[in-house]
Amino acid sequence: MTADAPDGVLHPPASIAVVGSGQLGRMFIQAAQRMGYEAGVLSATAETPAAQVADWTVLGPPDHLPALRALADRALAVTVEFENVSAPALRWLARRRIVRPGWRTLWVSQNRLREKTFLARHGIPHAPWRPVRTADELATAVRELKTPLILKTSDSGYDGKGQVLVERDGDAENAWSSLGRTSCVAEGWVEFAAEASVVVARGRDGRAVAFPVGLNHHERHILATTTTPAAVGPIVTQEAHDTALAVAQALGAVGVLCVEFFLTSAGRLLVNEIAPRPHNSGHLTIEAAYTSQFEQQVRALCGLPLGSCDLTSPAAMVNLLGDLWAGGEPRWDQALGDPGVKLHLYGKRTAKPGRKMGHITVLDPDPAQALARALAARRALTERG
Repeated sequence: MTADAPDGVLHPPASIAVVGSGQLGRMFIQAAQRMGYEAGVLSATAETPAAQVADWTVLGPPDHLPALRALADRALAVTVEFENVSAPALRWLARRRIVRPGWRTLWVSQNRLREKTFLARHGIPHAPWRPVRTADELATAVRELKTPLILKTSDSGYDGKGQVLVERDGDAENAWSSLGRTSCVAEGWVEFAAEASVVVARGRDGRAVAFPVGLNHHERHILATTTTPAAVGPIVTQEAHDTALAVAQALGAVGVLCVEFFLTSAGRLLVNEIAPRPHNSGHLTIEAAYTSQFEQQVRALCGLPLGSCDLTSPAAMVNLLGDLWAGGEPRWDQALGDPGVKLHLYGKRTAKPGRKMGHITVLDPDPAQALARALAARRALTERG
């Protein structure tokens, strides 16, 4: 706690901040501003999505001590928008300001070896895996897991980066070399029927709430669509909620956390990854829930009671990637021809293939119809008359 907030509760118009300046930081800042807080960002440049809307910006890398000092001078509480923040930097900040989630939560989640070990220690179902740090461990992983398997770097992997499929035993050595022979985890192949996620908010008092399960579809390892509530049945829904809440409690996370699952054809849920911050699959909560994932992040950071995670309507979200700009500026007028389409653009200056530039959300009493309408709106963006 700090002298400015001895009980750990901050009321508007207190100054709060986020480390990380992408779209997640942008939407956190917008939620904080709606609630009356002054919201700043630690950003590499002044033109990032979050810096464009922030009340103030500290320029610098997230582990740069002068930048951290400047951040502590401006903000009474600090959160993060991505997990690959220096744990020592967060420890330094936490001695001076409220920091939620804490550095230990990020430390576990930012490294796949630590994350898998955490899941195993707490008995949380997950895919079989083995550590790969040496050639001998690679051989052991291939022998015990069998091929095909997925080789993933321990650090800095997202949206399919830092991972490679090993289809045959003889491919393993080359696959590891393609990843720089760095520390990895080998994951056994999982034949899954669907991918799902649950976003959880946990307060400083230990109370936690979960949003309805989202059904996710990925293309090229990047999230393409999310539909909620997921049509996975009441038993799987309850198991997903229970597991996600158990993960949040075991981590001691304060803030917002997403647990991504594989759902096997036999109906078994396996945890794939943990993201200790708001998640792409939760963007639709801005329109579809009583309290968005970003408002929950503000509430948890400031020590306020959490809001309701109930939906106001079933919904679907589709990501807008930079590929849509290949033929020129997308036709926003055509996409917005459906009056129920909600458009979010992140203010990124350059469109690149695979880069998340924005998203579309549609509310509809029928989740499948919400998805169909959202996909139709995305198709309309590139239709030329």
